Amino acid sequence: MELILKNDVENLGFADDVVNVKNGYGRNFLIPQGLAILATPSAKKVLAETLKQRAYKEKKVIEDAQTEADKLNGLEIKITSKAGEGDKLFGSITNANLAEALEKEGVTVEKKYIAIAGGTIKRTGQYEATIRFHRDVISNFTFDVIAEAK
Repeated sequence: MELILKNDVENLGFADDVVNVKNGYGRNFLIPQGLAILATPSAKKVLAETLKQRAYKEKKVIEDAQTEADKLNGLEIKITSKAGEGDKLFGSITNANLAEALEKEGVTVEKKYIAIAGGTIKRTGQYEATIRFHRDVISNFTFDVIAEAK
């Protein structure tokens, strides 16, 4: 079943992408949730025209996203957390904690666009995160998790 996505769908595609999915997934989930529409020939023509008009506006959005991504260069984030023996943290560090730390440094990014390698962090050390500012602007970022001074 060929569909046009109306919104970004995790592990499937971005808004305005034409995707092929199994009939049940499209008919029972994507279309009723308002995430996609059928890719009829007329819908494809409308999509092509919309994409053509949006290309110019998209250029400005990409430049803004690249500016935000450039703010990460040379930025050192240290997230402090309570730790026990063997550098094991009490609790964990998630993408929400990283988003909060970046916000303090002047880089605004939603937590859902941050992917920490390995998921949640349970030990102190240096970690890598992938931050998506735009579908075409993805940045890798290294940060440290350190133990809180007692």
